[in-house]
Amino acid sequence: MRKILVTSALPYANGPIHIGHLVEYLQTDIWVRFQKMRGNRCLYICADDTHGTAISIRAQKEGRSEEDLIADMSEAHQRDFAGFGIEFDNYGSTNSEESLKFCHEIWQSLRDAEMVVERDIDQLFDVDKGVFLADRFVRGTCPVCGSQDQPGDNCDKCNATYSPAELVNPVSTLSGTTPEIRSAKHLFVQIEKLHDFLAEWTQSGTLPPESANYLKNFFLNEPLRDWDISRPGPYFGFEIPDSPGNYWYVWFDAPIGYIGSTQQWCDANGEKIEDWWKSDQTEIHHFIGKDIQYFHTLFWPAMLKTAGFKLPTKVHIHGFLTVDGEKMSKSRGTFIEGAKYLEHLDPSYLRYYYATRLSSKVEDLDLNPEEFVNKVNSDLVGKVVNLASRTAKFIKDTGLSAEYPNDGGLFETFASRGSEIAEAYEAGDYSKAMRMVMELADQANPFVETNAPWDLRKDPDKAKQLQEVCTVALNLFRTLAIYLAPVLPDLATKAGELFGEKLDCWTMAQTPVTDRPVAKFKHMMQRVDPEKIEIMIEESREKSETEQAAPPISSWNDSDEALKADPIAEEISIEEFFKTDLRVARIIAANEVPEARKLVQLTLSLGGEEIRNVFAGIKSAYQPEELEGRLVVMVANLAPRKMKFGVSEGMIIASGPGGKEIFLLSPDAGAVPGQRVG
Repeated sequence: MRKILVTSALPYANGPIHIGHLVEYLQTDIWVRFQKMRGNRCLYICADDTHGTAISIRAQKEGRSEEDLIADMSEAHQRDFAGFGIEFDNYGSTNSEESLKFCHEIWQSLRDAEMVVERDIDQLFDVDKGVFLADRFVRGTCPVCGSQDQPGDNCDKCNATYSPAELVNPVSTLSGTTPEIRSAKHLFVQIEKLHDFLAEWTQSGTLPPESANYLKNFFLNEPLRDWDISRPGPYFGFEIPDSPGNYWYVWFDAPIGYIGSTQQWCDANGEKIEDWWKSDQTEIHHFIGKDIQYFHTLFWPAMLKTAGFKLPTKVHIHGFLTVDGEKMSKSRGTFIEGAKYLEHLDPSYLRYYYATRLSSKVEDLDLNPEEFVNKVNSDLVGKVVNLASRTAKFIKDTGLSAEYPNDGGLFETFASRGSEIAEAYEAGDYSKAMRMVMELADQANPFVETNAPWDLRKDPDKAKQLQEVCTVALNLFRTLAIYLAPVLPDLATKAGELFGEKLDCWTMAQTPVTDRPVAKFKHMMQRVDPEKIEIMIEESREKSETEQAAPPISSWNDSDEALKADPIAEEISIEEFFKTDLRVARIIAANEVPEARKLVQLTLSLGGEEIRNVFAGIKSAYQPEELEGRLVVMVANLAPRKMKFGVSEGMIIASGPGGKEIFLLSPDAGAVPGQRVG
């Protein structure tokens, strides 16, 4: 059994997950699920990347703290990932005590190795905003190839790397102004001291050939550039302990987040971090996009090597996603957020489509909507699910044959392809694996067509033949479901329910099942409705236009301070809203909770004998004697919550920022306890 630790690049906590991000996380999740099916011990570790100027800028714009922002984004990210069936063993944050601990440890190792130097550098400063500009907040002309509108760290046309100050005609994306150059003290890591090690490691087979060849250029003529590892304050991040006023650049602590998140998992599971990040018995696999390979294959291994951590066993690198041959575009509606996709389409569709496009090579993949519809409908519904839907219903009363029938060698062929399909999964060549699976499906469907179980069922004398045909067809379907399980876990679950088992082991595909009941067939997958794709794209486009449109001016001249302090939550559907049962209630008793600083104990009547005990954090704004007899609005179907002072059986609704500014919402005259609100 192999022991494997797997990571994906950490999503930045400044925005939602979109379908471009999902290329990487689905690619990784498929590989991890495959490893677990093979019986290997495999952890999938991830976290939110939470530091940097971008987080501060957004938090200031929304009138809240950086901590509140990253907490909300972590919840949203994890919800979206779960919606697509992406399962992490631990999902942490770079803004954690665990990550800070390893930042200190690795930093001290770099200091001890005398790899850190200090010098003043010229840096772009936005006079209008009063901040030094991070790479992502500068756009300009590449100083190497002359391509325009390039970011401040590397060119996406020629792949050259540079500092923001080297850009030609730089512009601040924060204010649209031309920044000025100011001097500031920075700390640098001299990775040139590991030149020979990095030159050998990058060519050792750990990287895809395309990436290894790309990196050769950095070792040919010039020394490796020193890595600018610090940023002057103000900056949201970890302050460097031996350089007050300076903070580790986000790219320093981002990959360290892999180790910090692993530490959280170890603490929760009684394991040692050394057994995962300092053991020769553990494989470490990184999945990243080609845009960050420079950092992950030069700076990161330099940090690990110096601090005595294990180097990655393999770095899997993928290309970018295009939609219909072009970059994702908000104006065309093809910049689709994961949450928006889930409103309209089955995540299994995207998991399968990406799998048919992902190979072990560093190449871009295109999402063509028409091909997306045709491939899912033809392959998954027409070839795979169809095997079960056309046969299971005919033997729900008899079950599978006592012995596996003679199928002319079909099952033997299916079983024998398992090792080859497994090799493709292992190599990350999912497109090859999907082709082989569909080739098998193309052999199974003619068997069903030729034997026509729908005709056999009409003749009572052919009941045994009918059972045998369906036994063969369902076993072939079961094998396909196992081979597709890393890509389509939901289909594997539904297929397992049909046979009364869990399809979670690769070797299950080697042996047919017989002499057992077959559950009533339940619908497993619908065809893709092209209209839903059009609606999704249109809504994405409209959202983009709404975000860019200027809001109308209110004639009431209401202040926007409250909304800035507490921005509107993420959009929900009307169905989600109706799950909340709001009711009018009367406060029939109110008492202080002496041990609690904020709580008042309320006894609420919903009418008749329906009485609820509720603890409300309104002590700073209301005296108990003011509350008795008052009508309020309560959440009546909230699960009871056990608190230190008792059980709270609901929640009353109030507004305001807190303290003395808490305002209970009351129904208008005529409302009575028990009435629904909404």
